[in-house]
Amino acid sequence: MKLDLENERILSNRQLTLLRDISSLSAELMIPCHLVGGSVRDLLLEQPIHDLDIVFEGDAISFGNTLVNRFGGRLTAHQKFHTAIWHVPESLAEQIQTPFLDLITARSETYARPGLLPNVTPSNMEDDLRRRDFTINAMAIRLDGEHFGELLDPLNGQQDLKQGIIRVLHPRSFIDDPTRIFRAIRYESRYSFQLDPATRELVNAEALDVFRMLSGERLRHELDLIFEEEKALTMLQRLSEFDALRYIHPKLPAFNPTYADHLEMETGLEVPASRTTLGYMFWLLDLSEDDIVSISRRLEFTSELTHSVWAASILRKSLPFLIGSSPSVWASALENLPLLAVYAVYLETGEGALLSYISFWRHVKARTTGNDLKALGLPPGPRYGEILTQLRAAWLDGKITTEKEEKELLNTLL
Repeated sequence: MKLDLENERILSNRQLTLLRDISSLSAELMIPCHLVGGSVRDLLLEQPIHDLDIVFEGDAISFGNTLVNRFGGRLTAHQKFHTAIWHVPESLAEQIQTPFLDLITARSETYARPGLLPNVTPSNMEDDLRRRDFTINAMAIRLDGEHFGELLDPLNGQQDLKQGIIRVLHPRSFIDDPTRIFRAIRYESRYSFQLDPATRELVNAEALDVFRMLSGERLRHELDLIFEEEKALTMLQRLSEFDALRYIHPKLPAFNPTYADHLEMETGLEVPASRTTLGYMFWLLDLSEDDIVSISRRLEFTSELTHSVWAASILRKSLPFLIGSSPSVWASALENLPLLAVYAVYLETGEGALLSYISFWRHVKARTTGNDLKALGLPPGPRYGEILTQLRAAWLDGKITTEKEEKELLNTLL
């Protein structure tokens, strides 16, 4: 069966041209190559394709070097897995809507132990498809020469795609790689599909227990991808239904659905946007400081993410002690916290002082500078900070409103 790849709703003209260039080069080098995985799935669903993964029945790294010589860009090779990333030239990246292509040598995989990364052996295209996660991702479109557009579907993925079914390829799939559980849940919600009953039964204690063997980084990456999805709440609820969270960390709570709307960040405020960071903030907002630190260690949070999540939780708990305070007290309490943490607590509480800080108070500064104090003969030292803090507080609290009044106050402080 040949597919029509000329459909502009799916592939842009430049994407199609690039695939034809690769087709010509692979035919010239007599190396069969295929478009594979998620790009084939989305093409059959008539959804735009942004990731182009290409598998070669030959040396992908060598082919990648040929691409660089002919079209430019640069190559990052991964010898252990026989793969490469072609970082396409900047001008081409803009046209094909992706900065790189994954180039993969057709391979088979074996797992020495559950949860470990696989051992890879170069093989043929059918073996490569049979190593994949789900039937809907185990299809390929041949690209080389006259075969351009031929669909390879040895596991009936197209039929499952039409029926909206997510089906693993073998009974040990989730045990070999339990991150496939996260992927199954993402696809289920994203496409409004359903897990095949036999596949659902495989999301069991034996498979979930392998989560304990995974690195925090691998687990966090899968959770990051969930927070980037439109239906993140549904996916997190599905993890809860499978009782998966306690295998990640015993203190990890179900996501509070009342916080779900806060993941959409549409504001004119100058707040650095991060849907993923917001997601973790609201997920862990009601936990104790000790539990937040413990979870952050297990999931190998960056220090910045740990600080942001911790700050949001601490601010939320301390808010009753700040309400009714003067603007200068609010500013002093908030200025060392990540701005996104302040914004998150504002979204959850609607506390107007937090919005005032974000939009106005944090920008208020004394007109006097350290250089001015030095020119007035004040020796450098801690007194500089004390004076500037007092001047700023006076502006914030409305005790002074002009530069003249600031100078008068400064004279009383020297």
